[in-house]
Amino acid sequence: MISIWDANVELKIDDRFHVIRSAREAVAFLKKYWPDNRSPSYATARKVCLDAANGVVPSAEARAAFEAAAKEAGILRQT
Repeated sequence: MISIWDANVELKIDDRFHVIRSAREAVAFLKKYWPDNRSPSYATARKVCLDAANGVVPSAEARAAFEAAAKEAGILRQT
């Protein structure tokens, strides 16, 4: 079962906006679209999101890790 996050994470890369709604979407985004500046928070987000997608950790934990990595990478859309 896919667990949708309570709040979306909005990202902006090269004037394109992306909306991430779940740990599965986060994993796909981390693999395919993440910028080259991959920090330790990227690795943490990838692991936690994979674990959440597999039902091992709560989806809220995955969302928080993903948002923190996006903020550190400078791609979190500030509204």
